[in-house]
Amino acid sequence: MSSTVAAYKEKMKELSMLSLICSCFYSQPHPNTISKFGDMEVKPINKRASGQAFEVILKPQSTDLTPEQPISPKKKEISLEELQQQLDAAEDRRKSQEMQLLQQLAEKQQHRRIVLHRAIVDNCDFSRTTERKLNQKMEICSENRKAHIAALKDRLREKERHAAEVRRNKVLREELSG
Repeated sequence: MSSTVAAYKEKMKELSMLSLICSCFYSQPHPNTISKFGDMEVKPINKRASGQAFEVILKPQSTDLTPEQPISPKKKEISLEELQQQLDAAEDRRKSQEMQLLQQLAEKQQHRRIVLHRAIVDNCDFSRTTERKLNQKMEICSENRKAHIAALKDRLREKERHAAEVRRNKVLREELSG
């Protein structure tokens, strides 16, 4: 019983979805709607209140287990020359693929060299620029320091002149008062 139900379910899956959909739109069965699917036959039954009805007739399975078509066609025999030609062609393809791979690797290596060279050049340029800026700052600092020292010396000279003048004035006062 379960095998019959399983076979019925399997055969229902094979029914055309189009015929099922069309049966919803056309309430009158088409006179030529007898369908055969392998060992199953589907016949329409008069319309019922619930809609279209079908009769599914399952034919008994045939006891003949031989397949209708052979599983695999017989291969023709290949001669040694043909086999050697195929081997040579395969070797040529392998060599060609190997050459393409080597070319790609060489291109990648060349690209890496270019990128590395650019990085080294950029690094050298950056180092030069940084060194130049540092030297400029050091020169500016040196000039500022020299200017500061010169200003300090000027102020010291002014103070020494002022002190010398004060001493002179003091000596003059002592001479006048004394």
